Amino acid sequence: MDEPQNARSDQDLIAATLARDTAAFGELVSRYQNRLYHSLVHVVGSAEDAKDVAQEAFTLAFQKLSSFRGDAQFYSWLFRIALNASVNFRRKNRSLGQSIEATKERIGSEPTDVRADTAPNQPLEQTERQQIVREALSQMTEEYRIPLVMAEMEEMKYDEIADLLQCPIGTVRSRIHRGRAELREKLRRLLKNEEDGLN
Repeated sequence: MDEPQNARSDQDLIAATLARDTAAFGELVSRYQNRLYHSLVHVVGSAEDAKDVAQEAFTLAFQKLSSFRGDAQFYSWLFRIALNASVNFRRKNRSLGQSIEATKERIGSEPTDVRADTAPNQPLEQTERQQIVREALSQMTEEYRIPLVMAEMEEMKYDEIADLLQCPIGTVRSRIHRGRAELREKLRRLLKNEEDGLN
């Protein structure tokens, strides 16, 4: 549930922000930053890059807030901005190669994640599983990875994904179906490699 009981609705917070109450936008950031960050980690493949993209997305959302029409949920609109920001971010950083953070994560350093379920007392096995899933996702092309993250992590409906990605719903279904199959295969290989490494 995105809005706690007795909390102001997204629409109220947007209206207050547009009336120059910047603290209201701070509430929107607090409400959605963890959710957006978590999904962006899987979209861009790096915790550090996900923080940068999330920050950029909130900055752009604040600047463009007057253009929000309210015909979609605020988070869906924000997520679309974040996807565009992630594309621009990768374009800018492509010449630099892999980020240092992404490299660190691939060689096994502890992932940075602000969600409660990845706190230090979280079972190590679960953290390792998340790293393997993240690694498998990072090996997939954007074409399959992004709709899969939207469906599985964000629990978005297919029509919402189609709208955000601006493609037919049949294409979304096909990409998610193929993405799931590709993810299963990559996970199988990664787990096999890990087992072989232990023997």
